[in-house]
Amino acid sequence: MSIFVDKNTRLLVQGITGRDGSFHTGQMVKYGTNVVAGVTPGKAGQKVEGVPVFNSVAEAVKKTDANTSVIFVPARFASDAVYEAADAGIKLIVCISEGVPAIEMVKVVDYISGKDCRLIGANSPGVVSPGEAKVGILPGHIFKKGSVGVVSRSGTLTYEIVDQITKSGLGQSTCLGIGGDPIIGTKFIDCLELFADDKDTEAVVVVGEIGGRDEQDTAVYVKENFKKPVFGFVAGKTAPADKRMGHAGAIISGTAGTAAEKIKAFEDCGIKVGETPAEVARLVKENLK
Repeated sequence: MSIFVDKNTRLLVQGITGRDGSFHTGQMVKYGTNVVAGVTPGKAGQKVEGVPVFNSVAEAVKKTDANTSVIFVPARFASDAVYEAADAGIKLIVCISEGVPAIEMVKVVDYISGKDCRLIGANSPGVVSPGEAKVGILPGHIFKKGSVGVVSRSGTLTYEIVDQITKSGLGQSTCLGIGGDPIIGTKFIDCLELFADDKDTEAVVVVGEIGGRDEQDTAVYVKENFKKPVFGFVAGKTAPADKRMGHAGAIISGTAGTAAEKIKAFEDCGIKVGETPAEVARLVKENLK
């Protein structure tokens, strides 16, 4: 069992004929994901990696029964791509595009809340359920089927944590990057609610970073509601205040959002925190014996 994506995923790639869209379509097909369609306006009739291209999401859904979309379009077109996917009946939308203006994302998240679908991202590296499906840009070779869920604000740190978990001999149930922007469609708590009901997930790793209060809110949720073991890692311990570090949301404002504050919140709520990705994997393995 997994969350978000599995063997029933029928994937549509928005922006499939672009450089990133075409490359990662090949990688997703190679992984075994059921990629059924691509969309680029004006390019209908072409094929990319054997995947048929359509002019619109509505047409692609009608012809292929796609239920999941991954968005590889420039930031200025990303919000329209999300609206199009939601209006066409797509149930899961994964937005890889980075740099979508926050004011646009506020509108997108509000719109999605009235639809029967879920948005992951923007600025997400995607979702992988090992042995089931890969949606996005996460490197498939580092994953191994198992019982550890991973949810992260950082794409690169997702790779590092997963690689260390795999090297420790454990595997993963589902791993995803929720995106490092200030406004995103799916947060840590949303994922934990699903992991709680996933019988094949025995433990969860939460990978946070400086900026905002999501980690603090998540810590309280874990203490009050989540029964499975949770482990943490927080990036940005040496980050200076008022300087953006990588992600748009990774900025310490005043005294809020520091790594130390987040680590303390995790530990106060019973979440064991590793200093390095390797230590996180060690903690998970020790507690799942």
